[in-house]
Amino acid sequence: MSGSTKTDGRVERGNQTRRLVLGRTMDIASVEGLEGLSLGRIATELKLSKSGVFALFGSKEELQLATVRAAAAVFARQVVTPLAELPPGPGRVWALCRNWLAYSAGRVFAGGCFFYAVSAEFDARTGPVHDAVARARTDWVAYVEQTIEEARQAGGLVEDVDAPQLAFEIIALMESANAQSVLLGDDTAAYARAERGIVRRLRAEATDGARDGIGAPAV
Repeated sequence: MSGSTKTDGRVERGNQTRRLVLGRTMDIASVEGLEGLSLGRIATELKLSKSGVFALFGSKEELQLATVRAAAAVFARQVVTPLAELPPGPGRVWALCRNWLAYSAGRVFAGGCFFYAVSAEFDARTGPVHDAVARARTDWVAYVEQTIEEARQAGGLVEDVDAPQLAFEIIALMESANAQSVLLGDDTAAYARAERGIVRRLRAEATDGARDGIGAPAV
């Protein structure tokens, strides 16, 4: 029992250190990019032993990959999980957009949307980190398209709605707001413009009687 308790204590301390490190690396990467990460830097900033950080992650690349995975989990909690109880329809699509805008505007990550920042950094590269970032992006786009398609199947969007095209336009509006806000320090105007654009697009594709759930203020 004593040995098990000691082992459990070490595991929990390791988990706490891992959470501490990843909390910091996500913020750094959202501002400086994933290339701004290093085991030595994190150890120095958090006053940890470099050997201890190395034991947890092993290499810079693994630290980068772990940071991407951690950011994906945070993103899911902030943007996707709150939709769990909402029925399919235009209101659910709008709620998804509203959550994303709030996630970006609220600076869940110091540099705005984590994945917008690291996608620009790794878009023309190759390797495991590029693949992880690309996979996160693909999963997100697919989820938006699926949410739109489910709204169509529920009768809330017109039958001939082009789900990939609508998803592309919605994501472009959200990411444009993120980029302008981060670059110019604009706290509200860019997000308000994105909201209006998204609301217009969703209402244009909504069926009669299905528009009421679209347009509640997002930020």
